[in-house]
Amino acid sequence: MNSSGHQSSLTMYLLVYVAILVISALQILIAYQNIDAYRIFIRMLLLAIVQAGLAVTFFMHMRSEKRTLALFLLPAAVFVLAMMNMFWYDSFRLLDMRPFAH
Repeated sequence: MNSSGHQSSLTMYLLVYVAILVISALQILIAYQNIDAYRIFIRMLLLAIVQAGLAVTFFMHMRSEKRTLALFLLPAAVFVLAMMNMFWYDSFRLLDMRPFAH
């Protein structure tokens, strides 16, 4: 790779890094706002989705991968998250059953 391509690549990564830092600062500002929990949750969730999208696209190099890999990984990630969600019910069930109580 020539030096100008390397410089533009480095500039792009620095811009993405600064954007992620700005999003983090926005999340801190939102956390200290005096608004109801639902609005804080929605704003934080939207910013986290944008932040994760930037990180996956640029720092995990999904931008340069073939589209078929992304189309495979997205349903796989949704499946894993759905299966992880199944275990939350077990954790709440254990609170009521007290399996190790004597």
